[in-house]
Amino acid sequence: MSISVLDIFSISIGPSSSHTAGPIRAAYKFVNNIFKQQQLSKVYAIKIDLYGSLALTGKGHKTDEAIFLGLCGKLPETLDTDEVRNIIQKIVSDGKISLLGKQEINFDPKMHVLWHYKDVLPLHTNGMQFRAYDVTGDIIFSEVYYSIGGGFIVTEQEFNEKSVGVEVKYPFKTAKELWGQCENNKISIKDLMLANESSFRSIAETKSALLNIAEIMESSIKKGCSTKGILEGGLQVRRRASDLYESLQQKKDVLPRHTYVMGCVSAYALAVAEENASGGRIITAPTNGAAGIIPAVLQYYKEFCEVEVTDEDVMTFLLVAGAIAILYKSNASISGAEVGCQGEVGVACSMAAGALTIALGGSYQQGDKAAKIAMEHNLGLTCDPIMGLVQIPCIERNAFGASRAIDAAAMSLIENESEHKVSLDDVIKTMLKTGLDMQAKYKETSEGGLADIIC
Repeated sequence: MSISVLDIFSISIGPSSSHTAGPIRAAYKFVNNIFKQQQLSKVYAIKIDLYGSLALTGKGHKTDEAIFLGLCGKLPETLDTDEVRNIIQKIVSDGKISLLGKQEINFDPKMHVLWHYKDVLPLHTNGMQFRAYDVTGDIIFSEVYYSIGGGFIVTEQEFNEKSVGVEVKYPFKTAKELWGQCENNKISIKDLMLANESSFRSIAETKSALLNIAEIMESSIKKGCSTKGILEGGLQVRRRASDLYESLQQKKDVLPRHTYVMGCVSAYALAVAEENASGGRIITAPTNGAAGIIPAVLQYYKEFCEVEVTDEDVMTFLLVAGAIAILYKSNASISGAEVGCQGEVGVACSMAAGALTIALGGSYQQGDKAAKIAMEHNLGLTCDPIMGLVQIPCIERNAFGASRAIDAAAMSLIENESEHKVSLDDVIKTMLKTGLDMQAKYKETSEGGLADIIC
């Protein structure tokens, strides 16, 4: 296993992990490689070709703008989101771009970004090619990147390489192996994951990063619950989280407790999803399109479960959720362009259900059951964003995904855990098969499903 929990939970900006965060990183990596080769001063022009899903929904996902930011040397982790609009407007108005802030070149987005709507590169639908030219028109450097979901990028060469990866103390490939490692070594899943993460960095650094992730998640909830307005993009979608949260507080004393609690969960999930849709700072979990589910369920755990939740408990929640995401990433996919929204909202729902169950004292078997229940009822979920925007139906799906995760956890904790005829591993395999069978128009192309609707 060479995937870290901090790869799953990464600091990002909206609206898409595969179509925004991935392309920023690809563009940055491309120009940084040229810089390392001491060739940056020779660059006279850069051209970018976008293929498949990146082309079809790239405008709605701001893929081109993400690439501009990456070329400038910006990364999601450190980018000031309040400055994005000014940076983009200056590039467009000046017709110039400063590579890594070091080498200014002429740059016309209409000429230098090419959208190949009908063409797909051979290895993945989220393909892009970067080419840098010198003043004579000769290519200095060229690279193909694939954005494979969750902000992960690989080069054409890396795509099929079987990397040895980082050696961890408790390796696992399947859920059965994960639970078996916990059982055989008499170790909690939190401690197992921390031990594995120590192969990437110190345990103290991992704990600090996890608590920072939880803090950013809560901050995105608070910001989303206090921000009104209309989301960009042309659909005129009104931000609803703030009004919903205000209404819930006004009616708190008259609403049935369950209605109030689940209303808050929906508001929290909507808040983060709206922050993502507006290009704000969020945590990829495991993608941007599903980024509202884990924060909403974690906040439910902290606020409404009537148990004392310590920093250690928060880390348990995130580490379990991360472990489940690693199972999906290793054995199936978390890319909407590859397997549909079941790979985004479905996986996030599964992660949250398993994490909540174990955080509340459930056994490994109950956590496995909750995670598989959550995915079972997301199988076949299509990725069909209207106008390529991460708004309809994406934002509401986060709210329903969070509610479904809580229901799955409750069912698993209450029921007899011996009634477990289908395992999480079985469901992960089924999800992958379902995604591969799904028609391409339902996989983040905006060519089918709800995306056929003209608003």
